[in-house]
Parts: sequence; C-alpha cells; structure tokens
Amino acid sequence: MKLEFIPLDKLVVSKANMRHGRKAPDVSDILPTVRSRGVLQPVIVRAHCAPPKGEDGGYEIIAGSRRFHAAKIVAEERRAARDGAADAETALLPCAILDAGDDAAAVEASLIENLARLDPDEVTQWETFTRLVKEGRRLEDIAVTFGLPDLAVRRVLALGNLLPAIRDLYRREEIDAATVRHLTMASKSQQKAWLALADDPDSYVPTGHQLKAWLFGGQSIPARHALFDIEASGLATVADLFGDDRYVADADAFWTAQNAAIEAKRAAYVEQGWADAIIVPPSDHFSTWEYEKAGKRKGGRVYLDVRASGEVIVHEGYISRKEAARLAKAEGSDNGAGTGQKQARPEVTSTMQTYIDLHRHAAVRAAMLVHPRVALRLMVAHAIAGSHLWRITPEPQTARSDAVRESIDNSKAEADFDEHRRAVLAVLGFSPEEPTVTGGNCDGYGVVGVFQRLLDLPDMVVMDVIAIVMGETLASGSAAVEAVGIEIGVDMARYWQADDVFFELIRDREVSTRIVAEVAGENVASANRQEKTKTLKRIVRDHLDGVGGRERRAHWVPRWMAFPPDAYTARGGVGTVAAHAKAQAAREIVRLHPSDDEPDPTAPGAGMALPGLDEEADRLAA
Repeated sequence: MKLEFIPLDKLVVSKANMRHGRKAPDVSDILPTVRSRGVLQPVIVRAHCAPPKGEDGGYEIIAGSRRFHAAKIVAEERRAARDGAADAETALLPCAILDAGDDAAAVEASLIENLARLDPDEVTQWETFTRLVKEGRRLEDIAVTFGLPDLAVRRVLALGNLLPAIRDLYRREEIDAATVRHLTMASKSQQKAWLALADDPDSYVPTGHQLKAWLFGGQSIPARHALFDIEASGLATVADLFGDDRYVADADAFWTAQNAAIEAKRAAYVEQGWADAIIVPPSDHFSTWEYEKAGKRKGGRVYLDVRASGEVIVHEGYISRKEAARLAKAEGSDNGAGTGQKQARPEVTSTMQTYIDLHRHAAVRAAMLVHPRVALRLMVAHAIAGSHLWRITPEPQTARSDAVRESIDNSKAEADFDEHRRAVLAVLGFSPEEPTVTGGNCDGYGVVGVFQRLLDLPDMVVMDVIAIVMGETLASGSAAVEAVGIEIGVDMARYWQADDVFFELIRDREVSTRIVAEVAGENVASANRQEKTKTLKRIVRDHLDGVGGRERRAHWVPRWMAFPPDAYTARGGVGTVAAHAKAQAAREIVRLHPSDDEPDPTAPGAGMALPGLDEEADRLAA
C-alpha cells in the first residue's frame, strides 16, 4: 500500500466501512490524543469514483472512520481559533491507499482494523460479516481471516434470523444474550408476537429460559435426550445457532418415538436378567434415598426415570428399603447369620426352578378361567402397579399453556374425578396426596400387595376402582373418548361452560360468525358479519351471560365439544370430528358383523364347556 497525506475534504467514509452510518461515531476517547498529537496511525483508503465535491482525486475511507471524524473536529476547532483560517497541518490526514475494486478486501480491512481498537458490538459484526458473505466469502474464510472459531462466526450470522427491531433492542442492550439466543429459534410470526408483548407495558414478556418455554408451547425437549436416532426418525428439530443444543419441533411425535425406545430399553433390561425394569413417568420422581442397591441375584430392579424434558435417567440395581430389610432378616435366619455357618447350597437348580415355575404358571392360568372374579382383581392390580409385562402410563393431560392447564384444573369434571380418585386412594391404602392411582402405586410387595387388597373389596367397590384406573389411562383426543362418550351419552353442558381461555383461543372470524349465529341467531350474525373477531366474541359472551340487553343462552356447548361433535366450516381440521368418525366406523363394522352369531359346531373346542363359568358369570351379573 502507498502512504500519502490526503486533505480531509477529499475523504468520505466508504459504505464498506463497518462504522459507516448517518450518525457520527463516538470519538470522545481518542479526541484528546488527536488534539495533542494528531492522527498517528494512517487510515486505510482507496480511490473513490465520485469525490465529495465532484473533482478528481477523492478517496473513501475503508478503516479509520473514528480517526477521520476526530481529525475533522480538531480541524474545525483550529479554524475557529484562527478566525476561519485553515491549519495546513490538521487539514491533512495520513492515509494508506488500497487497490480499488475489491469490496471484500475492503470490508475485511475495516473489521480487522476496528477489532484491534474499539470492540464492535455483535450486531455491527453481523452487518459486516453479512456484507462479506454477499461478496462471496465463505464462513470458513471469514473465521480464518479474523482468527475466530467457526461457531463464533455462526453465532454472529445467526442474528440474521432476527427482525431488525429485535437486533436494535440487542444493540441498545435492552435485551440480554440469552433472550437473543432463544429468539434466533423463533419464526418471524413468533418474533412479531414477542415484539407486540414487549411493546405492551401491561403484558408479561418472556425472556431468557422462560422465552424458550414460551416458544415451544411450554415443553422444550433437547434432541440430545432422544433414545432413538433423531436423524433417521425424520423428526424436525430447531437449533439456535448461538449454541450446540437442538430442540424437537413436535413434542407429541417425539414422545411417541421416545416411549417406544424406553419400552425397548426396559425389555432389554428384563432380558438381561434383572428382576424387573420399571418406568417412572414424568409425573413421578425416583428418589434414591427411598431405595437400596441390590444386584441381579438379590432381586434388584432397574428404574427408568423419565423426565418432562425427555431425558431418561437409568438407576440399575435397586430395591425398596422395606424389601431390603425383609431380605436381610430372611438371610439372617436362613443362612445362620452370626453363627459362622457356611451358606447352604440351593435345593433346586435354576433349570429345575424354571421347570417348576412354568408348570405352576400353566396350572394357575387354566384354573383362573372359572374364577373371573379373581382374574378381574389381578388385572386391576397390574393396571395400578404395573410389571415387566404390563406398562401402564396415566394420561399426562399435557397442556400447551398455563392458561389451558388452569382451565382444566378448575373444571367441574376434573373436580368430580379427583374427589372419587381420593376415595379410591384411601380404599387401597395409598397416600391421598398421590397424583394418580395408576402408574406404579404399590408397597414393597408390588402387584401382589394391591391384589390382596382388592380381594377383600366387594365387586361394586372394585368397579369404582376400575372406573378411576380407566379414566386415568384413557388417551386424550382418542377415538376411545368418542366411543365412550356416545355410549354413555355425555352431556357436556353438565361439566363445561365457556371461560376466558376458550374465548381467547378463538381466532377465526368465520368460526366466530357461525358461533354468533348459533347463540344469537342468523339475523344478529348477518348484521355483524363484517365486525372484528373481538366484537363477535363479545356478542357471544353477552348472550351467554344475559347482559347488555341480550337474551341469555343457557347450557350452550360449541359443536366441537358436544357428543357427537361437529364442525362449523367445511375446511376440516377438527380432531374430535375425525376421532368420532373413526369410532363410528368401528361401531358400524360391529353392527354389520355382530359377535353373537351362532358358533360353528365344527370349530375346535365348540362342544367343550367350562365347568362353573356360566354360574360365576350369572352370579356377577346378579
């Protein structure tokens, strides 16, 4: 590069300069030095095709904008001190002249020069790096040029995912790095929604880690917690380029695959010879202080502690403290503990034990055919306590927002169910504070302990237990809900009425208009068809409450929630309607092919009667 002193009036700041802008940069830190010593470090310039005043010989500043502005201030001060006469020394600026035409080289020179002086903020770096990318520089080239890791460059470029308004907030340090990091994962619509909250002084604005939960509807699941191959599964993931974490976009799809992988892991542990492998659902927690270590030979179990974040923590070789105490007592009495006697050799070999177990198992299940009362209670015990052959998971009732969760918790249906659940917990001897009856509730005796309690209960009480067990394990949104609701004839108006959350979730004007027609009549709907959704919802509220001079409409239930459900438009996309159609299809198949056809007399076992079975069934029916 050639070094020359160039007059200030022949210099302008290049657009390739990272500090180019309408507003002059802050030079307060270097101004005293320039006043006393002048500009010591040459600025970097190149020939400019359009000089400031139109004459030939102009240059544009690639790096050194702050020195240029400081020099102009000093020159103006000295001119004022000389009554308008220019100072020849301060009117010249030392410059290093670059070759013309290479914009990328100019941008790099600007940033390298400035990184060595006043650290630019990340937004300014992003603007500069973006210009380099447009000039054809690869990410790896940028990283090598500025001596930065690839990840650091990616972090800066990630700011390009943000709306300009959010970048400005970050530049002004009105939001922190954690908030920006999570906003890089947000869609443009989510960013706009977040900005609307930030602009509203009465709204809660999620920031930091709370913002991540807001973006993912209350459940953010890191992809690293998956027990299955995320890439092979085809599940979409979202990554913030500021960090290494990726998050699953579809939580429901993740849990479908994750639960299958957990079940496979559980089965593998049982296959390895562990006494049992128990899945601890997210609603519960495995506390190691309530258990003691025990190996395979001492009946140790494996506990798969599933967290709401998707993480699965494996605890190998544990038994409850009660079991440990009982085993220690049994070993002390059977093995002559404290007497110095040698442990006795088992009476039967492991192969003989298997032979005995399988024959006894075959005999018990054959005899149980004529004892459905016993079989019923054993089945309920398995549904409550679980085993390595039974995996029972209570419906988690996952809500996408705290408002929806609160609406469910405060509903009459939930209150009625919880009241009966507490009664069942008391009957079975469980703590009234247990959140569910199912999902692993038991004492140290497991299924057997629950089974013994059920044997002492009359049939009607067992039926109450079954109703709670089935209610807890009935999948939300499934066709089974529709089938049961139609069979029973559920009247939703007994359990539900429109609340603030319901109205908040209605966003469609066409749907709102049809609801107005349903509640207030077609004339009112037609007169207000051009109104905003907010106005239409207010009309519906007034009719339901009977205020504002509007006639009260009692016991109204939207079509989506009724049994059977229906849609308001022809667009589709109503899950309850689709589930109902599936339930009705199954019902139609049964109607066309009833199960009470005459049995085939030639079928194997057709003439064989099970002694006592009919009598037992009649007794139960009575």
